[in-house]
Amino acid sequence: MINNSNIEQVKILIKKEESPKIVLAQNDEFNRKILEQCKFNILLSIENGNRKNKIRQVDSGLNQVLAKIATKNKVAIGLDLDSIKLLEPKQKAERLSKIRQNIRVCRKAKTRLAVKAQSLEEVKNFLINLGASTNQIKETIVF
Repeated sequence: MINNSNIEQVKILIKKEESPKIVLAQNDEFNRKILEQCKFNILLSIENGNRKNKIRQVDSGLNQVLAKIATKNKVAIGLDLDSIKLLEPKQKAERLSKIRQNIRVCRKAKTRLAVKAQSLEEVKNFLINLGASTNQIKETIVF
């Protein structure tokens, strides 16, 4: 997994990384540039970060434009269940609402999901509860 905020260094690390190539999401500008310019497999935890929710909108870090770019470049949007389990209840609720919105955006743009979890059954139950379609669940990558 590549965890670096410098785009040039990330490009070099992606070339050296073995498959599956996983990049940890940073800020909005970094995520957009990395999706457009690099060839990798999974962009992990895009909902993570210090984003403030507005009154009637959840800022989840993913929008239709980024999802379409990810679909075009065959990049899956990754979720980390293990990190969600460690959060406090209020933080967990906020993170899950962002993930739910990201799942909807991915469904509209036909972007694949990738989930880091212990078992396939856990992933299926998690995605069903958050409103994923059956096609999304079938196409989900579990790592």
